[in-house]
Amino acid sequence: MQRNRALVFPRDHGAHPETRIEWWYLTGWLGRFEAPRAGFQVTFFRIRTGLAEELPGRFAPRQLLFAHAALTDLGAGRHRHAERLARWNGDADAVLARASLRDTDIRIGGWTLARDGDGVYRARIDDDALALSISAAPTQPLLLQGDAGFSRKGPEERQASHYLTEPQLALRARSGPDGPETEGRAWLDHEWSDELLHPDAQGWDWIGINLADGSALTAFQLRRADGSALWAGGSWRPAGGTAHSFEPGEVRFEPLAYWTSPATGGRYPVRWRVQTPAGRFALRSLLDAQEMDGRAGTGTVYWEGLSELLDHSGRRLGLGYLEMTGYVGRLAV
Repeated sequence: MQRNRALVFPRDHGAHPETRIEWWYLTGWLGRFEAPRAGFQVTFFRIRTGLAEELPGRFAPRQLLFAHAALTDLGAGRHRHAERLARWNGDADAVLARASLRDTDIRIGGWTLARDGDGVYRARIDDDALALSISAAPTQPLLLQGDAGFSRKGPEERQASHYLTEPQLALRARSGPDGPETEGRAWLDHEWSDELLHPDAQGWDWIGINLADGSALTAFQLRRADGSALWAGGSWRPAGGTAHSFEPGEVRFEPLAYWTSPATGGRYPVRWRVQTPAGRFALRSLLDAQEMDGRAGTGTVYWEGLSELLDHSGRRLGLGYLEMTGYVGRLAV
């Protein structure tokens, strides 16, 4: 990753197959801010395998594309998830699985995520476990995380990503083939990197929160195996204002309560106290059982769920997603 690399759009909304890992991450809630009905996650990943680099043919596994989707029904207390995996030879015009180099446009069979000429993200998940149709339109300028999109993820500068965020997306979504269309709010992250994790890092904790006043909060920490913070960062952008990036010593995550997965044995903090230059907040999951158990498919296990950001008096300030990795063995990227 290059600190001073100027990002160019729409090109940098597209794939970067020369790098090791990349993802497009879309989350949000359906319903009113005061009483959300459901939360969703749609994430597409690209991995450069380092295999068959010189081999011709459409079956050469130079890249892997995989996707995770989840839907959390808060009223029913139910969390459903599904995943897809395909190999990709790097041909941007491939039919069954591909990722465009020109703009966001990723496909794995009937699972798609694309950005149109107006900047609207459209996603479709067609699966027996869950079906989603999503439209997420920008209401604010693109947010470049870190130093103009260069985001450090460790004590060595090579542990970094290029990191773009689209907060406060106006959402219209439908769950199921015949479900009603529901409005809400969404968040999109796009990151690509050659190396994210320092050798001492076990995993990370991350939040992306859309606040009711239009501001956006990002905060994360990279954890050692003993739970201590190896690195931290994030940003705060007030509505209509300029983003402020956080230094590692300015961010602190303090776990307050835990949930243990009966499926994997992972013990996840589902309530946190989060200290940032933008303020001191409480964070609480809206459903504790929001684990993504991909051991039967992609092999990854992590917690990803809709959560609320609270002030010192317990008043809800924002909604968004909490992601926790490395609680069921060290995360391998």
